Amino acid sequence: MPPVLDRALLWLNHVLAAEPAATARLAAHAGRKVTVQWQGPAGPWPLPLPPDVVLRITPAGLCESVEGEPDTALPSATGLRVTVVLPAPHQLPGLWLTGKRPPVNVEGDAQFAADVAWLAENLRWDVEHDLSRFVGDAAAHELMRFGAALRDGLRGAARGAGDLWSQRPGARAATSR
Repeated sequence: MPPVLDRALLWLNHVLAAEPAATARLAAHAGRKVTVQWQGPAGPWPLPLPPDVVLRITPAGLCESVEGEPDTALPSATGLRVTVVLPAPHQLPGLWLTGKRPPVNVEGDAQFAADVAWLAENLRWDVEHDLSRFVGDAAAHELMRFGAALRDGLRGAARGAGDLWSQRPGARAATSR
């Protein structure tokens, strides 16, 4: 796996390990594989797509990389294929600011898919807890407050820019085509 994906797997396992309900759900699927594929938007995609990633669920409810080619037999009775549809590059900042996720298509075992969907909806990284180990509880709390205020300010600015853009002369004529 490329180093960036290797680090992403370490982060994923860190987040999973901090949530016993998450690891319990995944442990029930030990040995099963998830293939994550990436699909660009319709039209030209100016960036290379990330490589497909095949993960196996461990008995501890964590994920490990499966070296080699993606399992072309997936989805099967024991695995999943997750296809993430990446937005156009100009849409990425808007998605990040609003916290929306890109569309995802899941194929394979229904119960396994339901548990992975539950994780996607409910699993969250406790950034403040991790920060507190380095800077202390009070500083971590203040950093999180500052980050939340910055995020809210950027969201407001993005909304305001969108409102101004839609109110410019000729905007309705351009959008009605």
